[in-house]
Amino acid sequence: MIRARGRAALSVCLTVVLLGACGSPSQGRDEPVTLDFFQFKPEAVETFDKLIAGFEAEHPGIRVRQHHVPDPDTAIRARLVKDDVPDVIALNGASTFGELASAGVFHDFSREEVADDVIPGVKRVLSDLGTAGEGELNGLPFASNASGVLYNKDLFAEHGVEVPGTWDEFIDAAKTFEKAGVTPFYGALKDAWTSLPPFNQLAAGADPSDDFWDARVQGRTSFGEAYPEVARKLTEIYRHTQKDTFSRDYNAANQAFARGEAAMYIQGSYALPPVKSFKPAFDIGLFPLPAGDDPAATRLVSGVDVALTMGRDPRHGEESLAFIDYLMRPEVVSAYAEEQSAIPPLKGTAPSDPALGPLRPYLADGRITGFADHRIPRAVNLEAIVQQFLIDGRQDAFLRTLDNEYTKVIERRS
Repeated sequence: MIRARGRAALSVCLTVVLLGACGSPSQGRDEPVTLDFFQFKPEAVETFDKLIAGFEAEHPGIRVRQHHVPDPDTAIRARLVKDDVPDVIALNGASTFGELASAGVFHDFSREEVADDVIPGVKRVLSDLGTAGEGELNGLPFASNASGVLYNKDLFAEHGVEVPGTWDEFIDAAKTFEKAGVTPFYGALKDAWTSLPPFNQLAAGADPSDDFWDARVQGRTSFGEAYPEVARKLTEIYRHTQKDTFSRDYNAANQAFARGEAAMYIQGSYALPPVKSFKPAFDIGLFPLPAGDDPAATRLVSGVDVALTMGRDPRHGEESLAFIDYLMRPEVVSAYAEEQSAIPPLKGTAPSDPALGPLRPYLADGRITGFADHRIPRAVNLEAIVQQFLIDGRQDAFLRTLDNEYTKVIERRS
């Protein structure tokens, strides 16, 4: 259900754009152009319906039909194989987007004016996934998210714990809570994917040069060489979770954290709405996991939650760009971000959720990096590999399996 505050913000946004209505590229035509809008987020269907209504009111010569399917990654691949490219596409900025962008099926937005409004570091995170050519930008970041450590501010204050700035301080905080009888981290490994937020944040500290992924593809390094510390620190975190970690799932973790059953919860910003649904007045904060010993070297792990794009040879290029330009307006991006608890990726915008406020300096200074699991093909089945490692603790086997599976997928593609 759409929250009242988000609905109000979105209504204001739509009122503003309607009052400032301009001419449509399709004005003067007898029949309106109908755009096929493919988007992947089931929880955002109603939000996009509102945005579409505002756009259509401003552009009477264009209609937009939103399409959402249960398995969007498979669906978009199937449509592209049939050369049935939607007019406007919203995809998660992950491995599937990178593969399709590299295949040259998406428009290059690098020369579009709207691209200049996006925070440079956010553009880099999206382009790092893959592009059709050097210097191209094959999608526009519409909404970002972040992985971090959600923390209970009341428990931190009660036990005199400060937000940690280094790895040692992070583990010392966990030990302080344990001595006080408070579970430091809530774990939910019944759902294998919940192992990925801590994995991604630790991986961000494994290669400050950002050269790892190119070197790994070229065979100049391996997970076995670069990730032993990632594996060691991952197991250290799970030494400080509750005893039933392997029988608790994501939904149970959200409820338990809201009830105060742990001081910290390593998750993404997307977990804020479900946690607050159980305790709306929860005084919750979020900080980037400090993977090393230098606070200045800590980077925010942030991904493009929604990337907007269109085909390289669009059927309705002018109209599709008009819709994308509308969606990328600051007031529209900010309204969507507030309603969906996302991070607006445009210059001059800021997250509306107070819990995300501490992330602003990282975004503004470009101290961000993408999700490691977005650089690893889905066929590797990373979440199952990490989950198995946390079950058996066999570090060498974990890194060897990760290398072997990654290599197999990369070789199949080359």
